[in-house]
Amino acid sequence: MEQVRNILGEYYGIEANSVMKLPGEVSSNYLIQSGDQYYIFKDTPSDPSAEALIREENAILVQLALSLPGEFPEPVSRQDGFGKRRYHVLNPEGGHLYRLLSYLEGELLAQTKHTKELFMSFGNLLGRMDRELLKLSLPVIEARRYHWDILHFDLAYEHAQMLDDAGIRKLVDHFHLQFHEKVISALPRLRYSLIHSDANDYNVLVREGRVSGIIDFGDTVHSLLINEVAIALSYVLADKQEPLEWAAALIEGYCRILPLEEKEVEILYYLVAARASISLCHSARGRKENPDNDYLGISEMQMRELLRRWIRINPRAAEDAFRRAANLPACIKPEQEARSDVESEVEKRWNLLSKAFSLSYQEPIQMEAAVFQYMYDKNGATYLDLRNNIPHVGHCHPRVVKAGQRAMAKLNTNTRYLYEEILIYSEKLLSYFPPDLNKVFYVNSGSAASDLALRLARTHSGRQKMLVMEHAYHGNTAAVIDVSHYKFAGKGGKGTPPDTLVAPLPGTLNGLREHLNRFGEQPLAGFICEPIVSAGGQIVIEPEYMKELASFARKNGGLVISDEVQLGFGRLGKYFWAFEYSGMEPDIVILGKPIANGHPMAAVVCTAAIAESFHNGMEFFSSFGGNPVSCAIATAVLEVIEEEDLAGNAEETGNYLVRLLTELREEGGALGRHIGKIRGMGLSLGVEIVNDSTGSEPATKLAGKWVNALRQAHILVGTDGPHDNVLKIKPPLCFDRSDADIFISNLRMIAEGIT
Repeated sequence: MEQVRNILGEYYGIEANSVMKLPGEVSSNYLIQSGDQYYIFKDTPSDPSAEALIREENAILVQLALSLPGEFPEPVSRQDGFGKRRYHVLNPEGGHLYRLLSYLEGELLAQTKHTKELFMSFGNLLGRMDRELLKLSLPVIEARRYHWDILHFDLAYEHAQMLDDAGIRKLVDHFHLQFHEKVISALPRLRYSLIHSDANDYNVLVREGRVSGIIDFGDTVHSLLINEVAIALSYVLADKQEPLEWAAALIEGYCRILPLEEKEVEILYYLVAARASISLCHSARGRKENPDNDYLGISEMQMRELLRRWIRINPRAAEDAFRRAANLPACIKPEQEARSDVESEVEKRWNLLSKAFSLSYQEPIQMEAAVFQYMYDKNGATYLDLRNNIPHVGHCHPRVVKAGQRAMAKLNTNTRYLYEEILIYSEKLLSYFPPDLNKVFYVNSGSAASDLALRLARTHSGRQKMLVMEHAYHGNTAAVIDVSHYKFAGKGGKGTPPDTLVAPLPGTLNGLREHLNRFGEQPLAGFICEPIVSAGGQIVIEPEYMKELASFARKNGGLVISDEVQLGFGRLGKYFWAFEYSGMEPDIVILGKPIANGHPMAAVVCTAAIAESFHNGMEFFSSFGGNPVSCAIATAVLEVIEEEDLAGNAEETGNYLVRLLTELREEGGALGRHIGKIRGMGLSLGVEIVNDSTGSEPATKLAGKWVNALRQAHILVGTDGPHDNVLKIKPPLCFDRSDADIFISNLRMIAEGIT
């Protein structure tokens, strides 16, 4: 403190009554009182480049003081005998540079009650400041490559792996990927300027209900003009329930002074997220390198919350709100016009495709994008997805997307060549299986995998007949339709094929034994089964029941095939594979859908003996099964499951959701009286919708009404089961407790309005 007093006296002719230390990231800052005057004294680590930057920062402040007096700090001139006006002092011993700035009165924006009018004034002052900065050209700042500049997101992203929260890290990963997809390609068409670059709520002052000043120009860079707005928004929206409305107020205020261009507004959503991500990366690095500096984490919680809110906003909805605030044409069509577009697209679809390709919901959805457990339509709506089990680790998970991009840019070929990706993945995949299941075949779909499993069983056993489960579904090839009771016994089906035996859905063991005894001795190739019969309405086959079925199959010479296409990879929570719960000890396992998060890949895992019997001179070849791109993506899926503990989340969230549903059923009322059995485990659940309290009468029409009403509430579920009355809940495994709460609250509201 004494050194500060000495410098003030010697160079500025000021006698300090008091010197108080203030927080700061790079500079040491002090509040100085001299008589009835206040100043800010800044002590900055110095090197040749730092001094050059300070000279240009002072030039900015001098210009702003002339154009917009009283709204920005003004450098105080030295009074030590020099004729030329000078503002800073170099420590004679080196290492430090000192400055004195005027002090601005005002309350910090972070500590002020926010109003839309306040945000309008914030945007207004930012616009007036940037209008002046556009006139300046300062070569040192223009050459600056600064790790806080949104343009240099990659510099901060190097520290993303230090983020200790896997959920936040994947959000940062996603927005970094989107930055490269949406922003980088737009750079040549955007305006550049000097910008303050750090208009956070601790650098913005408020007086009498309006923003009155902006301080701390230490982060000034030459960057995209629109980044000024993005940075300001990133600091003030985190706690806002309707962030787009608040953002619109700031943007409107800015555009009244300095209108934004259309191409700037198009990328603003991604720039806001980029700045929040940069802040989180620096907080993670700072916490590791300097754990005692509380200032480094001052905005960390609000940035985490902002990203959580931001990901739930459809980017098109954000752009539309920003466009309207900037007085630019909207990008979302009016409701009637949008409805007409949907009808036109449906008509075009049926002109091009067979109506066998069904559409979900009475009012089909024009989907445009998706991420994690959210899907975005063309009209700005965000949907919470409880239905799509194929994007297992989340729609467009950035780890998975990047793995595919890297692999596709390098090599995509077939299994007739040697490449390491297939070995890396096979070794990792087989580590999840019992030692006897140690051979893997690759194909491109679950249906192809089921088809191959049948061939393996029939080749190994020398027999044709298969035992299958009632209401089961295993795929869409001709051979697989013949073992899918859901298809051959359903609409358009031709009845039970001659080489198929059908076992009943779980009932009593004695009833099952009587049913199997009626078959007599049968030369079986195998028994194929989902341990939880999905198409049957999430019917869980208990271990004793499964044991009886498997025993019958093996007694008749057949192999046991577990279909894990919809159930595997941790969906059941406690059990990575469904056969682990059922205790069926399969000879063959079918994998598909989630194996590569929607990329067309599937696999069959079997014993060495079965694989050897299939090696009979007829080559097995799937053109793209097991290609390096597919294997790289599938490896990334397993890594995400592990790193984000998605099986653990499936267990916790699934149990929580079952508890909520059970409580609803016990409440009775408009909703509870229609909830029958709640089946399944983890995040593979089925909820029977029934007409009577005994649960004996399926409420098919009511289930359909609820599903379509939930769709209107932007929540996606489907129905399944023999009577199509079972709500099917199979979301991406990142679906969490807060999502479960949203689903239940909406289900309750809908049920009260629909009977």
